[in-house]
Amino acid sequence: MESRLIRFWLLAFGFWLLVISCEQPREHIASAIHERDSVSMMTTYGVNTLISDSGVIKYRIVTERWDVNTIKQPTRWTFERGIFLEQFDKNFHIEGYIYADTAWYYDQLKLWELRGRVRIRNVNGLVFRSEELFWDGIKHEFYSYKFSRVVTPERELEGTYFRSDEHMRHYQVTNSVGSFQSSDMEPEPEEPAKDQKNNKDAADTAKQEKPVRPAAVRHKATTK
Repeated sequence: MESRLIRFWLLAFGFWLLVISCEQPREHIASAIHERDSVSMMTTYGVNTLISDSGVIKYRIVTERWDVNTIKQPTRWTFERGIFLEQFDKNFHIEGYIYADTAWYYDQLKLWELRGRVRIRNVNGLVFRSEELFWDGIKHEFYSYKFSRVVTPERELEGTYFRSDEHMRHYQVTNSVGSFQSSDMEPEPEEPAKDQKNNKDAADTAKQEKPVRPAAVRHKATTK
């Protein structure tokens, strides 16, 4: 009886081992670190290229790395290692340049987002500095909600809000402080007022015509 029980348990244990050995091995795969839409579809290194708009060359882009993502919404160009951008007029003359440590261009929105050390200089000598700048290609304007500094040959302005046309010719800075040349603040010298001159002449005349009291005459008494 005992031998039969031992044989039964041995058969059961052998069957259990057979079932375990027949199972398919399972691979332990971790989830992806990055989602698919965060991966760039194209990456280019050492870029120096011209960008045209409606058949007219408008910009030159110089960057160490250029990533293009057409999956993520909105689609975008990413410049994680800085960007230098020159802007041209219709005669291919340089109107100014833009530099930033990091930049994104949302091509569907025609919107640039510049971060880090943002620098702009235009043909009129204006220099813009900030840590943030947006460039709206539809409205053709720049704007920033961070501390910005504008330096021109005539003045310096600083403020926490900046807005300008894309040529940096008409701009406004709010919540600002600034310094100006003394010639901008001091009024021009004015000629002496005629009434003051007339009053002075009248005073001189009155002084000359003022009657003088005759001096008292002392009589010396004589004794005969």
